[in-house]
This record gives sequence, structure tokens and C-alpha cells, in this order.
Amino acid sequence: MKVDILSPDSNLYSGEASAVSLPGKDGSLGILENHAPLITTLKKGVVKLSTNEGEKTFDVGGGVVEVNHNKVIILAE
Repeated sequence: MKVDILSPDSNLYSGEASAVSLPGKDGSLGILENHAPLITTLKKGVVKLSTNEGEKTFDVGGGVVEVNHNKVIILAE
């Protein structure tokens, strides 16, 4: 699935991932291919991506995530 992680200052990541782990405000979230549409807020924590190059991690101070049609957009603080 396509993943974009954007911060106010830059584009932190843009590429493909097979799985995304997120620090949701109400608990951890796991996103896989064909996930149901979702919009939710994030709390401070670590976003983990499983990519062809291995696991990538990004520290976030909160934000919002949208999942729709195998595209994940993370607006991170």
C-alpha cells in the first residue's frame, strides 16, 4: 500500500509498505492491505513501517491518519 508521512516542515516518507503500526489516541493501530476506510487521531509515539528495505520508524508528537483505498496519509506533528 502507498504511505505518505507528512510533517509541517517536510515529507518524512513516501513509498510502499506492507504494514503500518500507529500510536492511536485510543490504542495501537495496525494497518494492512485492504484495510477499511479510517480517519483517527494519533498520540505521541512511534510509527513503524514494514517495507521491502526492512522496518522504518518515525517518532511523532501526535497527528492525524487517513486510510482509504490502500493509501495511508499520516499528518504528523
